[in-house]
Amino acid sequence: MGIRRVRRQQRQFDMGVSRRENGMRKTKERVRRDIRIVELIKTGTFPYTPVVRAWLSLKLDKPTTRIVPADVEKVLAATTAK
Repeated sequence: MGIRRVRRQQRQFDMGVSRRENGMRKTKERVRRDIRIVELIKTGTFPYTPVVRAWLSLKLDKPTTRIVPADVEKVLAATTAK
């Protein structure tokens, strides 16, 4: 048995474990972040801070320069409907 294969198998196992453990933590953090950003959008005005624009860009699948206030209203309506 080659030592490279053993190291690779150990690394694959460790990566699988960390993916399972960290994945649950990241899912919870995404939910918390969504709530926090929606509150920032409700209290703020257009144009938003870079953090909010990046989040909106991710949700809308658009570049930040193409986001208009109507898009923001759509995102707010979709997140409050959940």
